[in-house]
Amino acid sequence: MKQVKTALLSYGMSGKIFHAPFLTLHPGFILMGAWERSKDLIRQDYPDVKRYTSLEEVLADDVDLVVVNTPVDTHYEYAKKVLEAGKHALVEKAFTTTAAEAEELDRLAKEKGVKLTVYQNRRWDSDFKTVKKIADSGVLGEIVEAEIRFDRYNPNLSPKAWKEGENFGAGILKDLGPHIIDQALTLFGYPDAVFADIRTEREGSKVDDNINLYLYYPGLRVRLHSGFFNREQLPGFVLQGRKGSFFKDRADIQEDVLKTGAKPNLDNWGAEPEEKSGVLHTEIDGEVVRKTIPTEKGNYYGIFDGVYKAITEDAAEPVTAQDGVNIMKIIDAAIASSEQKKVIDL
Repeated sequence: MKQVKTALLSYGMSGKIFHAPFLTLHPGFILMGAWERSKDLIRQDYPDVKRYTSLEEVLADDVDLVVVNTPVDTHYEYAKKVLEAGKHALVEKAFTTTAAEAEELDRLAKEKGVKLTVYQNRRWDSDFKTVKKIADSGVLGEIVEAEIRFDRYNPNLSPKAWKEGENFGAGILKDLGPHIIDQALTLFGYPDAVFADIRTEREGSKVDDNINLYLYYPGLRVRLHSGFFNREQLPGFVLQGRKGSFFKDRADIQEDVLKTGAKPNLDNWGAEPEEKSGVLHTEIDGEVVRKTIPTEKGNYYGIFDGVYKAITEDAAEPVTAQDGVNIMKIIDAAIASSEQKKVIDL
């Protein structure tokens, strides 16, 4: 099996929780190390890897793939250097800070003949996989209305300056927003227009922390919401079709389990509690039924396996750069819509 030598550009929560465990689980990857500016945390977990002290040191090494998992406002600069060095790149969300930056990275990757993937891992959540299975099955008939939420209750400001500072990558629209936008585009495709209301609700906050987006499709409206004042949370997914409805809590367990230090596997990983099953209420063969739907297993291994096949078999990336461009176009349009208080045609 061909080995893809991989380096991380940081080893905070993202590197420790979302990337390193799956890179070391997949037999096709070799974790080479991480760029750490002052600490040497990665070698506490993986003693045989390297601690890089600069991006230049990473790019000078015999590395095939670089994971750009640094703050959002650095993604464009770092990913561009990675691509110019002829390395493949896996870039965390938000892909960039603007659609123009995303389009430039897409162009550069094609020019260099390397693979560029956006890390939209929530496509591999158990809840979303279940929702997509129901939507694709046609059991609801034509879907006329949908809502996707990613809510939390956390009125406190983050101690991480890059999350709360006045920079182009900060704010909930570019933090949780890319997840729900990508899930909407995966289900329904690219919309015709966007309307958005972007607000700041937490005391002392300098960034947006409550978003409502409406995506307009022929015969379909999709509402996206994310905020920090949701102690009692509504269903994460609501699909309303001409024949019936499907409701599903956002209940994927992978992040919480990974935070305990547990390592992922390919057997019993990502199974939600049975009580979090979605509810289907629809008409099947002329009979109205209301029942719970078993949840699909989630596993972020899928995105890494897709990246591996893209690099070694020239398959399409599991989340393409064009997917990332489309998400950033929605974000750009949402900002313009909220500022101008009008619907923005795409």
